[in-house]
Amino acid sequence: MELLILKTGALGDVLRTTAILPGLRTRYPQMRVTWVTAPAARDLVALHPEVARVVELDVSEDASLHSTGEELSGVGFQRILSLDDEEPMCRLASRIHAASPGAHLTGAFLAEDGSRTYTEDAAPWFDMGLLSRFGKERADAMKRENRESQGAIYARMLGIEPGRPELPLPDGALAFAAAFAERTDLHGAGPVIGLNTGAGGRWESKRLPPDRVVELARELDRRLDRPTFLLFGGPDERERNARIAERIARETEARLVDAGVENALLDFAALLDRVDLLVTSDSLALHIALARRRPVVAFFAPTSAAEIDVAGLGEKVVSTAPDACTYRPDVDTSTLTVERLADAACRVLAAHASRAEADA
Repeated sequence: MELLILKTGALGDVLRTTAILPGLRTRYPQMRVTWVTAPAARDLVALHPEVARVVELDVSEDASLHSTGEELSGVGFQRILSLDDEEPMCRLASRIHAASPGAHLTGAFLAEDGSRTYTEDAAPWFDMGLLSRFGKERADAMKRENRESQGAIYARMLGIEPGRPELPLPDGALAFAAAFAERTDLHGAGPVIGLNTGAGGRWESKRLPPDRVVELARELDRRLDRPTFLLFGGPDERERNARIAERIARETEARLVDAGVENALLDFAALLDRVDLLVTSDSLALHIALARRRPVVAFFAPTSAAEIDVAGLGEKVVSTAPDACTYRPDVDTSTLTVERLADAACRVLAAHASRAEADA
């Protein structure tokens, strides 16, 4: 059975969508999955054991859309999952569906009048999005009221059991992280606490202010036995992380190792795999940590905490400000205090230490 997944979107969204694959395998034991995604996201799905083929698509290029449509229209898919709402992806879904007699399409597509819409069985997710049949105001309210994780909603849409994301790592990435750990004596003392407190260039209010990051490092250094802080970020965090690292070194006695901001995607994931706890924004790093089963403390202000299932791996610290979960870039983050974050971090570390002792 040929099954197509159209999911390009943000990198973290692509990775968390892998949670549907085990349930799909149970429902469709003979499935062969083709996943269409952005070139930057390829590594997030290519090594998954349930993905047979990855097709890279640049949605900004008409030639790429045309060639992908040509190529996949001849496959004869029986099941098509169209999980992005952009017009080019809806157009691609409609084209492939039209060329796949008898195929069951779930998700977004182009209606006969050229407007974007979605199938009834995809309503639990798309009713809360940009294409909502209820309009933006009601969709935003539904998103704020929602208490289900994305994985649970997708599972309900697709008639499968909820699963968990998975990110296999190649030997090269694991070797890179091992060499980094040895070179920096990363595991030479107490717990390794990852700090991933930025969020790229778009979401100012997804980030933890640098002053609070420094104070959090100071507080955790006081509470824990000889922790090492591993500072994470991407190219957009270069200056921010440099300032944070300089201030932690100057203003605290904490030990800090800078992971850098130019790591290849899977090398970045392998470094995250080395932490005993990750304190993180709602970002790709969070989804990687969950896929790699690393303990987390994740903080949320503009985005929905309910959509993220930490699957027993940690805690969510959620803004209690009136504008929480409004998806605005400038929401109030003042209730994401050092005390709340440090308390959560200590609880998660203690819980996982107890679990490790019980398993020993």
